Amino acid sequence: MKTFVDKMRKKNRSLGIILAVIIAFALGYLLKPVSAPPSGGRVPSEKMETATKTKMWTCSMHPQVKLPKPGKCPICFMDLVPVEQEEAGEEHPRRLTMSETAKALAEIQTAPVVRKTVINTVRMVGKVEYDETRLAQITAWVPGRIDRLYVDYTGISVRKGDHMVYLYSPELVSAQEELLQAMETERKLRDTTVKGTLERAVSTRKAVEERLRLWGLTAEQIEEIKQRKKTVDHLTIYAPAGGVVIHKHGFEGMYVKTGTRIYTIADLSHVWVLLDAYESDMMWVRYGQKVEFTTEAYPGDTFKGRIAFINPFLDEKTRTVKLRVNVPNPDGRLKPGMFIRAKVRARIAASGKVIDPSLSAKWVCPMHPDVISEEPGVCERCEMDLVTTASLGYISAEDIGEEPLVIPATAPLITGRRAVVYVEVPNTDKPTYEGREVRLGPRADEYYIVKSGIREGERVVVHGNFKI
Repeated sequence: MKTFVDKMRKKNRSLGIILAVIIAFALGYLLKPVSAPPSGGRVPSEKMETATKTKMWTCSMHPQVKLPKPGKCPICFMDLVPVEQEEAGEEHPRRLTMSETAKALAEIQTAPVVRKTVINTVRMVGKVEYDETRLAQITAWVPGRIDRLYVDYTGISVRKGDHMVYLYSPELVSAQEELLQAMETERKLRDTTVKGTLERAVSTRKAVEERLRLWGLTAEQIEEIKQRKKTVDHLTIYAPAGGVVIHKHGFEGMYVKTGTRIYTIADLSHVWVLLDAYESDMMWVRYGQKVEFTTEAYPGDTFKGRIAFINPFLDEKTRTVKLRVNVPNPDGRLKPGMFIRAKVRARIAASGKVIDPSLSAKWVCPMHPDVISEEPGVCERCEMDLVTTASLGYISAEDIGEEPLVIPATAPLITGRRAVVYVEVPNTDKPTYEGREVRLGPRADEYYIVKSGIREGERVVVHGNFKI
């Protein structure tokens, strides 16, 4: 019974405490002074500004961090940057306003949007090769046996007319005997009155002389046979052109047939440079463009040439296209096999096409890019019809138009298919920037061509835009 009484007392004491707390809150509410709003029931302008703009501190690397006071970023421990951000319901939801101090901390830099001529530099690598059009083959024009090779190793330089091969040929002996017989017949019939017989003898002699000439005998060798009136059983083969012997195919004692290759001579006064252009750079490469390149052997020296051929096929393994450049090499410094680094500078029009004022409205040979004419005609070397430079991918001077609108390459933030730039809003009390989506054209070195989205004269953020 006593235990039950104690429990009831404790319960009544708890109810009394709760009732006292409720009475205290009620008295405090009734005694609180009421502040009336200003006349008209309007909220002060200072409170309106607080409602529309919120001052906060955020991290330039982690914009999701937003704190009400300065300090360190809890993620990267960088100093927080103060910003005054407009509410989402404002007229310009993409604008951001910051203080001058915040601008300095974020290192914001801007540049104007201008119209200017831009040049894209295409860099390539390659090597020096022989000019295939300047290779000479020394072959056997008659069957026989090689008794001597005057040039018995590769790499030696020869001049046009140097003796190269001493060849024994039985067919050569028969042809000489036929020549001597024709000469004797002509001499006997010279005093005859029958003109037809003499003419046939003369025709036979000339035919034999022409056969010996086609077999490789020079005019002096044929004249020597006629003067001595004695056959020779060996034929000396001379170099048809000057150059460097790059291959020796024959050897002494070897029997050869008509057309058997004995030597290969390369004229190195002109060489080819074979370059590898990436698939993405092909839009800037044109036939006839000037190319500058350097070599490892001669650092600081620049060589020049023109693109003479663009391979119509792509190498699927390297994803590159072979280009050929014709280069004069009068001093012989460029040697086949040398590694080179080349670059092509392509001037870009507003349409994204390549401009070359030196080739505008000109005619060029499709085989020899250095043959350029003001009027249509044929090439003076290969007699091929000249073609217009417009057909080779160059834009004409009449179609150039105004210069392209460009921005620095560091200005746009490219996210997938979209490109966004931050434009500086003029005539504002504090630094204000507006995010704007733009449509970009091709990139040319340090610039992007802009198709739409911004106007000339506006200033875009080129440094610190990622922090914004």
